[in-house]
Amino acid sequence: MKRWHYVAIGLAVAVGLGYFFFHRGGAGLASVPAGSSVSGGGYSSVTDVTEPAVRAARMAWQTVDRPDDGFKIEMPGESRDLQVPAYNEMGTTEPVKMLFASPDADTTFAIAWEDDPPVARVNNRAPEKTLDMARDGMLARTQTTLANESKGMAGGYPSRDIAAHNAQGGVLNARMIYANDRLYLIMALYPSSTVRREQDVVRYFNSFTPSRTPDQTLPRASPKGT
Repeated sequence: MKRWHYVAIGLAVAVGLGYFFFHRGGAGLASVPAGSSVSGGGYSSVTDVTEPAVRAARMAWQTVDRPDDGFKIEMPGESRDLQVPAYNEMGTTEPVKMLFASPDADTTFAIAWEDDPPVARVNNRAPEKTLDMARDGMLARTQTTLANESKGMAGGYPSRDIAAHNAQGGVLNARMIYANDRLYLIMALYPSSTVRREQDVVRYFNSFTPSRTPDQTLPRASPKGT
């Protein structure tokens, strides 16, 4: 079975937290970032056709507390760490941290984060502009179409909830949260809308809790190369 969600995650993280270059291969025609890897599965084209799923994944929720990374969240099963390279405004790459869990072979929940990411720097760290650019980059390079979007606050920080789909019916739900100088990207990816369960997405997104209150400044990233 082909798994479009693997490449969707890699690309969503790479351009959602990275700097989006429209001239790099053209919008919607991206390749997988060099060096990306997912334990337990390989990358494939985002337009791969997936076999129809017959039932939703069974969730086994587990609380993950990452105080050093500034958050707590519930993952729907055993979670694994991953590091994905993201392009910056200089044309080089920077590492982005990520945690993901796959309750079945074709459904994936993930959270990625970076301090003072390129997409924030090029927008002078303005929350709305940062979230706009992160959204546009994620949609364009994963070849997904925006279905709906809502603005809000998550844990006291500006956030965006995004629902999108690809041409073959794959579903991407994402919540982006800009917490001071840190950008979080929370995602749930399904092979089709027939197996997507709204209550699981709501529970996953709402389980995110920042470890610091909004009036506490998160540590800024160290200058690159130091």
